[in-house]
Amino acid sequence: MSILSAQQLYQSYGDKTLFNEISFHIERNQRIGLIGVNGTGKSSLLKIIAGVDTPERGEIDHAKQFHIEYSPQEPELDDELTVLEQIYYGDSEIMRVMRQYEQSLKELEQAPEDERMQEALFRSQQRMDETDAWDANTVAKTVLTQLGISTYGQKVGELSGGQKKRVAIAKALIQPADLLILDEPTNHLDNETIEWLESFLAQYRGSLIVVTHDRYFLNRVTNTIFELDKGNLYSYEGNYETFLYKKAEREEQERQEEQKHQNLLKRELAWLQRGPKARGTKQKARKERAEELKEKSFQTSEDSVEIAIGSTRLGNDVIELEDVSKSFDGSRIIQGFSYLVTPGERLGIIGPNGSGKTTLLNMMAGRIEPDDGEIRVGQTVKIGYYTQDHRDMDENLRVIEYIKEEAEVVYTAEGDQITAEQMLEKFMFPRSMQWSYISKLSGGERKRLYLLRVLMQEPNVLFLDEPTNDLDTQTLSVLESYLDAFPGVVITISHDRYFLDKVTDHLIAFEGNGQTRRFQGNYSEYMDVKREEDQQALAFQRQQAKEERKESPHHRNRKRKLSYKEQQEWNTIEDEIEQLELRYEEIQHEITETGSDAVKAQELFDEQQQVEEQLERTMERWEELSAIVEEQNS
Repeated sequence: MSILSAQQLYQSYGDKTLFNEISFHIERNQRIGLIGVNGTGKSSLLKIIAGVDTPERGEIDHAKQFHIEYSPQEPELDDELTVLEQIYYGDSEIMRVMRQYEQSLKELEQAPEDERMQEALFRSQQRMDETDAWDANTVAKTVLTQLGISTYGQKVGELSGGQKKRVAIAKALIQPADLLILDEPTNHLDNETIEWLESFLAQYRGSLIVVTHDRYFLNRVTNTIFELDKGNLYSYEGNYETFLYKKAEREEQERQEEQKHQNLLKRELAWLQRGPKARGTKQKARKERAEELKEKSFQTSEDSVEIAIGSTRLGNDVIELEDVSKSFDGSRIIQGFSYLVTPGERLGIIGPNGSGKTTLLNMMAGRIEPDDGEIRVGQTVKIGYYTQDHRDMDENLRVIEYIKEEAEVVYTAEGDQITAEQMLEKFMFPRSMQWSYISKLSGGERKRLYLLRVLMQEPNVLFLDEPTNDLDTQTLSVLESYLDAFPGVVITISHDRYFLDKVTDHLIAFEGNGQTRRFQGNYSEYMDVKREEDQQALAFQRQQAKEERKESPHHRNRKRKLSYKEQQEWNTIEDEIEQLELRYEEIQHEITETGSDAVKAQELFDEQQQVEEQLERTMERWEELSAIVEEQNS
């Protein structure tokens, strides 16, 4: 069932057509991933669907009682509101009730003996009961916790950019909506939070449309792909993996159609050039047909971003860190860290936001000094540093001027010369666009331009700090191919699991309190090991708890023995717990892998909750029976 339809949408930006009379429908429970090269108009289309902007031509239709929740790339929040006030915004009854409950709770905490405050909280609790708002309140707190938001009373204006982004996402997830629109939600989120978001969206009850560079996220969350390409919109049923197959088939079919077209055009032109005798009307019709064939165009040429730049020679000495430590505001970020970077290394740096990843990279680049320890850099090292912040771009410069500031020509690994204009063309900046001002570029286009400038330095050691943020999937794919052939060293910080798996072969993981861990392998392999360790730790904790109960005086003084029925229950209860734990993990895996089937994902989520409740009850019963058995055997 269609919940929103778009008819003949047309939008342009300057002399560029973003979408040319495109039409589409959004169905109930549909999970749409919107992809396309940066600058094709993805964010513009989201704003039009959300009602933030209006198209130059065309219409968007949906029911009157239809709510869209939109989280843009750059959060639009009220700096004067607290986090909680911003989260529980809106006029829906359930939001008003939750706002009032949280306000009453806050006021009572400040004046616990005030009877009026106690009465106000009691009334708020009654309203929560009447509107069934407790579940929504639990979901809201879960979302906030998972997104790392704990300072509910802090003013939004006091938050960092990353914190504001997470608040904006929480705000969008919590609100009841028919259609949820997320523009680059995975930016500023660490890997574990992204995995949680995947699971949450798998059981989200509304429809979803998302723009993201995270290809694992796209693959697990979506069941439809919309592709914006040269003003056209193509729709593919299935997730990102299915899209890749179907797009390849479409492009192959278009190439075949173009070949047939060219063959027909050649035959028509050959006929006309022979000049055979024919009635004037037939000859005129053939000429008109040939002209039509000449005018018809096919969009089969691929935008090329292939990179063949060489790099300067790199010796055996690259970078060595010896017993390096760094603190900020009395908090230890890095403690006694030593590492030897070797030629050809492919190193990924991972960890939660604020754990010290960028600090480590900046020390290796010589931008900040360590508090203790020593960092030695080889004499032949030439660092190219792609940073998260590229705000120093002079927006008054033209695209070509910005690149030529770095280099007018570069050389391939074979020694061939490539001009700045040619490199820009390879990076999807055609000649007609090269004299545009940087101020006219989209955020993604600026990132692509900045990446090109870094690569044109011809570095032999490449530092990449979150390179995947705001880059489109096509540019990322080509960047990955370039890094695969790059003869120098690559050290990258990234939250993009797909990118890490493709370009790294070992990791440095920041695990808190200045502690780091080295891992030989890619990100997926690291997470497999970490999950196994977490399970072992949980099993150890349970064993410790069991041993502590044996020593408990309360248990030693028990006199009861198991009844026959309890004995039968005791004989099977540990197997039952093991089966429930196994099923819980299986369901979690199935939820992650079934992003293209929203109905199935909801069924799995419901089953998982039931299994979790049953497991909790069984564990409580095991504790009761265990205490009796221990007393029996003492």
